[in-house]
Amino acid sequence: MKPDLFEAPDYYNLDDLLTEEHKLVRTAARDWVKRDVSPIIEEAAQKAEFPKEIIKGLAEIGAFGPYIPEEYGGAGLDQISYGLIMQEIERGDSGVRSTASVQSSLVMYPIYKFGSETQRKKFLPKLASGEFMGCFGLTEPDHGSNPGGMVTNFKDKGNHYLLNGAKMWISNAPFADVAVVWAKDESGRIHGLLVERGMEGFSTPTTHNKWSLRASATGELIFDNVKIPKENLLPNKSGLGAPLMCLDSARFGIAWGAIGAAMDCYDTALRYAKEREQFDKPIGAFQLQQKKLAEMITEITKAQLLAWRLGTLRNEGKATSSQISMAKRNNVEMALKIARESRQILGGMGITGEYSIMRHMMNLESVITYEGTHDIHLLITGMDITGLNAFK
Repeated sequence: MKPDLFEAPDYYNLDDLLTEEHKLVRTAARDWVKRDVSPIIEEAAQKAEFPKEIIKGLAEIGAFGPYIPEEYGGAGLDQISYGLIMQEIERGDSGVRSTASVQSSLVMYPIYKFGSETQRKKFLPKLASGEFMGCFGLTEPDHGSNPGGMVTNFKDKGNHYLLNGAKMWISNAPFADVAVVWAKDESGRIHGLLVERGMEGFSTPTTHNKWSLRASATGELIFDNVKIPKENLLPNKSGLGAPLMCLDSARFGIAWGAIGAAMDCYDTALRYAKEREQFDKPIGAFQLQQKKLAEMITEITKAQLLAWRLGTLRNEGKATSSQISMAKRNNVEMALKIARESRQILGGMGITGEYSIMRHMMNLESVITYEGTHDIHLLITGMDITGLNAFK
């Protein structure tokens, strides 16, 4: 593995918009990625294994529930800090960021927002420290972009609930200690249930043969007459709006994370273009290569401004779901295009594991689809600006 020489681009001096705390948080995450992720991530991706040894480090840099209050084990940071942590982790690898995003936005967030005080105290400190790992069960084999059509359900059996159904494409599933599972009650209302490892009838088979997110653990959640204690129902919100609030938080993190992947590809391509010589000069001296690099830094800068403004709105409680959708869609598409252009600059070397670009490109093919597909986010914006629903 080559040494990690990454230098973050900041063409518009966006650091001037950050607080000292923001910069300290980012530096801690960036240094950890350089030390603990970069040296091992290519081998992990080649082997299609999630490197569990990094869980402790993720917890130490505050990647698990950074905005959760300190009384529950979180770091009590703001939304921009959360975004910066996700940016730095995804600069290392999208799969590692997925692990942190799920733990934070899809497990800790709903327990904090919708859970009882007993549930918060039982789960959040252990999730924040990495002692517990969690996953989020919404997507089903036949219901992806239409989660409201889910068939996973539970019935009230008096002193417990009985849960049946299945979820798929679930990050962290193979090793999760607790799953936040969304299922319909007997009236068809959607609720969140906390399903714990070891409950009879609950299994989490691993998804194999992925070409993308290979250093992330993906699996299914199978519920075969699983008895759920009644105290494991999230009591403070029900309906489809509850999981969608969680997805807003996750999509916000992705909007930042994708910038990190784009930065890494750009930095690699820029460095290579200055060093690689053809026709007696660096390839960076040729107009077409400069065009690629200039367009990359322009798009990264635009995405940085979009994410920063969205973070400010989130801090003020003003960001809408539609605004989050726009940022997720724009920034992931931007990152994927930059990965592809960067690969071209490196020529044949761009497909090898000696450089990170092809791994980023494959990962981003998943990121552009999960947490709302590229097309669905376009329709969310379309509905917001026209007031007309194109989904039905």
